[in-house]
Amino acid sequence: MKPRMNFYQAAPDTMKALMALEEQIQSTGLEKSLIELVKIRASQINGCAFCINMHTEDARKRGETEQRIYLLNAWRESPLYTDRERAALAWTESVTLIAETRAPDDVYAEVRAQFSDAETVNLTMLIGAINAWNRIAIAFRAVHPVKVKASVA
Repeated sequence: MKPRMNFYQAAPDTMKALMALEEQIQSTGLEKSLIELVKIRASQINGCAFCINMHTEDARKRGETEQRIYLLNAWRESPLYTDRERAALAWTESVTLIAETRAPDDVYAEVRAQFSDAETVNLTMLIGAINAWNRIAIAFRAVHPVKVKASVA
């Protein structure tokens, strides 16, 4: 796959605005581990290899376990996630697939049971932001770094 363009060079001010939103989201008080889980899950749904690669690495750097990363797309079937994380992941799926789900009341109720008003808005902005990043990366064919496996002598 070949990148279509360098979108940072093509529209630097626009990309700075999206980066500013990222910085704001990071400062909201949402747990860093939760932020990364949401980013990974939305990126899995959207099929964004660039973002999956980036955010699984970021999650590991923040202390996330390999097991929780591996099982993330099956979070409903795993006991590894807290009720708060489950509510956020259900909301992530609902908002990412909004044309299909219409953000149902039962999923919203789960989020509201775990998140304050401000946290709910911040979580929803986080989901919107990663979906924007996914769409940019996919549309312009951003390519994740490829690590070459060391040869065994």
